Amino acid sequence: MQATRRVFFNPTSVPSLRTRRPQTRDFYNAGHLARVGLRGNGVRASRWRGVRRESTETGEDSTGHITAHSNEGILFFDNLFPLKLHWILRLPFRGERSLSDLLVRFNNQTLGSYEPLSMVKKALPASIPLKVTEILPRLKDGGAFVKFSHPDGITAKEIEELVAAYLRENPIKPWFNPFHRIRSNLVVGKPWLEDLYRFPSRRIKVEFCPTSPETQAAELSQETLYSLFRRYGKIAEITAQSSESKVLPKFAYVDFAKIRHAIMAKNCMHSFTVLKQAGGGEAGTVIRLSFEQTMKAHWIRDWIVNHPRVTIPIIAAFIATVTVAVFDPIRTFFIKAHIDHAFRIKDNSIYKWFKSQATDIFTFRSRRTEEVGLGAIWEDRKETIDQLQTWLQETADTFIVVQGPRGSGKKELIFEQALKGRKNTLLIDCKPIQDAHGDSATISAAAMAVGYRPVFSWMNSISSMVDLAAQGTIGVKSGFSETLDAQLAKIWQNTATALKQVALDHRNKDEKDASLADDDWLEAHPECRPVVVIDNFLHKNEDSSVVYDKISEWAAGLTTANIAHVIFLTNDISYSKSLSKALPDRVFRQMALGDITPEVAKKFVITHLDADDDDAPGEGEKLSASQRRRDLSQLDECIETLGGRLTDLEFFARRLKTGQTPKRAVSEIIEQSASEIMKMYLLTVDKGEKKWSPEQAWYLVKSLAEDESLRYNEVLLSNTFASSLSPSASNGESVLEALSAAELITIKSYKGRPQSIKAGRPVYQAAFQMLCEDKVLKSRLDLAILTELTKIETKNIDKYETELNTLGSLPKQPPEVGPRVQFLLSKLAGSQTKVEGWEKEMGALKKVLMDEF
Repeated sequence: MQATRRVFFNPTSVPSLRTRRPQTRDFYNAGHLARVGLRGNGVRASRWRGVRRESTETGEDSTGHITAHSNEGILFFDNLFPLKLHWILRLPFRGERSLSDLLVRFNNQTLGSYEPLSMVKKALPASIPLKVTEILPRLKDGGAFVKFSHPDGITAKEIEELVAAYLRENPIKPWFNPFHRIRSNLVVGKPWLEDLYRFPSRRIKVEFCPTSPETQAAELSQETLYSLFRRYGKIAEITAQSSESKVLPKFAYVDFAKIRHAIMAKNCMHSFTVLKQAGGGEAGTVIRLSFEQTMKAHWIRDWIVNHPRVTIPIIAAFIATVTVAVFDPIRTFFIKAHIDHAFRIKDNSIYKWFKSQATDIFTFRSRRTEEVGLGAIWEDRKETIDQLQTWLQETADTFIVVQGPRGSGKKELIFEQALKGRKNTLLIDCKPIQDAHGDSATISAAAMAVGYRPVFSWMNSISSMVDLAAQGTIGVKSGFSETLDAQLAKIWQNTATALKQVALDHRNKDEKDASLADDDWLEAHPECRPVVVIDNFLHKNEDSSVVYDKISEWAAGLTTANIAHVIFLTNDISYSKSLSKALPDRVFRQMALGDITPEVAKKFVITHLDADDDDAPGEGEKLSASQRRRDLSQLDECIETLGGRLTDLEFFARRLKTGQTPKRAVSEIIEQSASEIMKMYLLTVDKGEKKWSPEQAWYLVKSLAEDESLRYNEVLLSNTFASSLSPSASNGESVLEALSAAELITIKSYKGRPQSIKAGRPVYQAAFQMLCEDKVLKSRLDLAILTELTKIETKNIDKYETELNTLGSLPKQPPEVGPRVQFLLSKLAGSQTKVEGWEKEMGALKKVLMDEF
């Protein structure tokens, strides 16, 4: 059905622009303005008057096309609408009325003469013989189609030239694009008025289609395409389809320098038929045009994936830069707060007030007992404490090593006496760092020790997998993952920076040496340097460890740069081997802490007993707990057995508080120690995990039970240590160092060399004697030693016999062989004598095991 209507060239008369008659349309109808006719009045009314069929933005009868009959033509005007309005078409809630309202508000502005459809009217002067029959605005293309009719005496091509010449002489520039004028070209093809979600771009895809299904299209050359499209604007590139491509129909890409030139070409040349004379083949070729996005949707992602050798190192460098620029200042801040205890609640004045107020309600007996008990120790070690405090005030590089067995009070001596009242202290415990399983756990433990946060230790495993995948893909490491050595170095470096800032915070601008450089000022003020205490250094006595090596190197850097004082607390007597690698040209300030004397030990125990004695019976003179006890006469004998180890003395004092007599308490401590020795050293089921054999441990226990001190070299020369059959215990010196680290024994040095061997703890001496008094246990372990010695001598006998057989097989016996034969025979006889003697002893021991329980 066709409906006739006379329309006037006025945007408000266009049905789709009327606000009083709202219309609705489908969501996917992304068309633009309704196709409108024109009408006018006055002098020019005749040339704007016409009768047409009702059409929409999708063409006549929604076919997507408009047709031009004889004496008709179609012009396309560009630059009528801003191309930036594309986003309106993407909105899912945009309706026809919303667009109409937008244009109505625009039309009501003062710039009425620059309205889009008014500019079309201005572009067609009265001198050109044409009659406009309808206009079809195209918002997403930024222009409009103008259909016109013309008399027989003039062609559409001539009208195109007249309009183009008029626009060149009288340029019309829209308000939104004042630097470019409106252009017009004749539509020579059959435009496709699609309302799809396809938006203009500089690239046009030209498909070569046949004129009919029976014919074949020709693939146009670049010269032909250039001659067809150059009239619409400058062409940047023409790209032909790959010869290997099987895609049909054949196509080519035409890239314009400007997007409006591409829009003009697409709207004017779509469905244009290239004849044979122009290179279109026998039956001609129809070119169908469509916009092609020059950039793919995921071109950045594709480029990154396709160029891993470039992108992966760049990403790694970017992540490292961000980490340094963003996280390092945060981490340094938290390390500083950890050093100066800024967030420690115990140092808060409010917390201290509440604690003082609650003292009357809650009694902190255990802590007070420890403080009172240790007071006796500090009086005895006052000279050592004063020496430590003096070293911390000297300007020389302070590198202090405090060595002593476990339980000798090293940590308490440093923090409760030498560093008492000093805020800027940092404690680094090597034990949790070294005992951590895996790189991530080690990094977390090291970070926790210094307050380094945030720490992404879990990223280490992920980075390692990414690095491994990248190495398998591109052949080289990406650099994402870092070794444990590098990560620990980063933690210690941040800590050193924080320590230096903490030291420089004491600097006053008004002091006389404020103008000194940072290093010079730190050297001149040793009292302002923080103190770093490294506890449990070499607690596992390992020959090589990344943790110990990095800590010692870092500590050496702190001392040489005058950033901080460093104090090492260690149980190992061979600490000089590890520290000498970091500071080969320095002499350490060494301090050895041993067991306390019997007099101080007795005072320590009595102080513990009297610490919590608040009330005494009776109304007369009050007696202390130690004075009320009648069994303290045994104290001297018990302390002599127990020794001067603080942990053992404290355990002894606690047993006395429960009401036990001194002899009973010491007896139970010795029994407990003997059980620990059997479990840990003598009855080891898993021999592979230990660096010693049970026979070697029992040899030391038995020997020390008879003599409190053994010669170091004498032990090494014994058969049990020199010729052990256990692969893990074949090196005697390594065995003794491992047993010393495990605290079964203590190795005493003289002028830097190991001299003697003693029990690891004083109470162990009595425990050794108790173990040797057990006839069954002694027989069992002696039998194991004799069995091993017999095996060793049996191997020697086999070796002697083999050599004698070799010598006896010689055809002649030269005189030079005689002494060797005599030597082997004497060795053979001696070994046989030993084996026979051991066999007798083994028989007696087996009889004991058979008879005794």
